[in-house]
This record gives sequence, C-alpha cells and structure tokens, in this order.
Amino acid sequence: MANRHQQVLADAYQHASVVFQCMVMATLLGVLIGVVTYRSEWAGNLATTATATLLTIPALAMIGLLIPVVGLGVPPTVIALTLYGLLPIVRNAIVGLRGVDPSLVDAAEGIGMSRTARLARVELPLAWPPILTGIRVSTQMLMGIAAIAAYASGPGLGNLIFRGIASLGSENALNQVLAGTLGIIVLALLFDAAYVLIGRLTIPGGIRA
Repeated sequence: MANRHQQVLADAYQHASVVFQCMVMATLLGVLIGVVTYRSEWAGNLATTATATLLTIPALAMIGLLIPVVGLGVPPTVIALTLYGLLPIVRNAIVGLRGVDPSLVDAAEGIGMSRTARLARVELPLAWPPILTGIRVSTQMLMGIAAIAAYASGPGLGNLIFRGIASLGSENALNQVLAGTLGIIVLALLFDAAYVLIGRLTIPGGIRA
C-alpha cells in the first residue's frame, strides 16, 4: 500500500464507478420491468424467472460470451453487471407494487388521479422500501462480481486480485490479492451505509414503522 497506493485508489475509484453506473441502469430497467409486469401473475413470474436464469450463468462464462460481441474492457463489464443486478430489483419491485393496499389505490382513483399519477404518487412511493432493499442486495452482489471483469481487461480492484493470482509464489502476490479483496469489502460497506442514509431520507417514518 505504501508503494502502490495511487494505483489501488485508482482501481477502487474505477470499481466503485462501474458498480454505481451499472446499478443505476439495473434500477431503472428493473423497476420498469416490475411496473410493466406486476399486474399480471404470469408476466410477473416470467420476469422473475428470466432474471433468475441470467443470474445462474457463471460470471466468467457471461463475460466470455460477450467478448466476441462487444470486445474487451468496459462494454462486457457493464452489460454483465447490469444483467446480474436485475433479479433482486425486479422481484422486489413486483412484490412491493403488489403489496400496496388496494384501498389506497381506489381512493386515489376516486379523487380523479390517472393511472400514471397513481403509479407515480401512490404505488411507487409505497413500494420504495422493498425496491431499495433489492437495490442494496444487488449492489453487494455486483461488488464481488465486478472483480471478475478483470478477466476481460475491465476496470476495478479485480485487476489487483488477478495480478496477484498470476504471480503466486512471488513476494507481493498475496499482498495484491488481499489489497483487492479488502478494497472490495470496504467499498461494499460504504455503499451500504449510503443506502441506509438514502432510506432514512426518502422513507417516511410511518412507512419504516
């Protein structure tokens, strides 16, 4: 760390950046899928099953399949992480939207709200706590999966881990693996703390209770 702290910090920044960007895309796409499918039992089950199937594909296999299509570096990393992040968000969005009290939706309809207004002002705010939980779970998963992106010359702390594994037996090999691993753990804890703060700022006390 004393000799390579700049490289470690640069890798940590890239790791956090790619996870954050992929989580934004996965959240937008996952909530959209949830909104489109939650009213239909079969559509909701299909969305959950499809995203669960994506999660069963090993990360190395996913990235390996994407390399011939989009090349090395950032593109396969972003695509793979976004797809892997969908399941918890889609599932929690569907569960959260279905769990909204129908009487509240009927009341909103009774005062003249359109379907879009009911969704934006009543259903999604009430479904936000489980959606946020899904986002937290997805972020923790992606923090670890993002390390595999180094296999495709992707950004992040996985490069330290792969360099250490490639030089096993050398004096600094274990140190590189430990630095990459501990860096990912620290980033995961920081992201989770940020989500806790977001939850306190965006979820009313009555809903939390």
